[in-house]
Amino acid sequence: MPDRTTSARSAAFRPLTLAVDVVLLTPRGNELAVRLVAADSARGTRSRDRWSLPSDAPRGDESLDDTAARVARDVLGAVPSFLEQSAAVGGARRPTDGGTGAAQVSVGYFGLVPDGGRSDSASDWVGLSELPSLAVRHREEIDLAVAAMRARVDQQPIAFRLLPPSFTLSELQSVYELLLGRRLHKASFRRSLHASALVEATDEWRSEGRGRPAQLFRYAPPRRKRAKRGIRFDLL
Repeated sequence: MPDRTTSARSAAFRPLTLAVDVVLLTPRGNELAVRLVAADSARGTRSRDRWSLPSDAPRGDESLDDTAARVARDVLGAVPSFLEQSAAVGGARRPTDGGTGAAQVSVGYFGLVPDGGRSDSASDWVGLSELPSLAVRHREEIDLAVAAMRARVDQQPIAFRLLPPSFTLSELQSVYELLLGRRLHKASFRRSLHASALVEATDEWRSEGRGRPAQLFRYAPPRRKRAKRGIRFDLL
């Protein structure tokens, strides 16, 4: 008869498999788009009929942050302007794809990309409203990443990572609306913005259509390390 004690001990000490999934987000029209890569087929080739998130397991002594940065850099050609861990999900029978094996735990990161990064035949940007069929794990990682990003919008200056050094207040509001997925009350947004002291005016102006030129602003980092400034949003 098989030794149940030995079998149980072997299962208990089975090495934990880990994957790092990266949800890269960029503005595209009136919504956010996520970068997907062509998934590996059973024959070891890339198929544009199957998609997955950029993903890999840590290598050697590589930290989770370093793994996420490497995965993002491999797809974009550069590290995103913002990259932060969003969630970790796990389970003994987690569905997988993307070449990371039977990962029991997947750690998700989300990154913001202002210009979309480089393009190639093995990856593409897809609007969040147009996502193709994905592995359950990767669809879950996208939902968790978007939720984590939106939870941070009013507490961290991540919106400025999607803007050039100088911008109009209308452009800034558009980015906030894009990140939140909701429209904001213009007057209330600007009052809250000025009260938070997150931006400072420049001496530059820009003509926008037939209206009056709009003044350009820039992000004003807090002068004290522990200063925490957020914006209270009034949604329409």
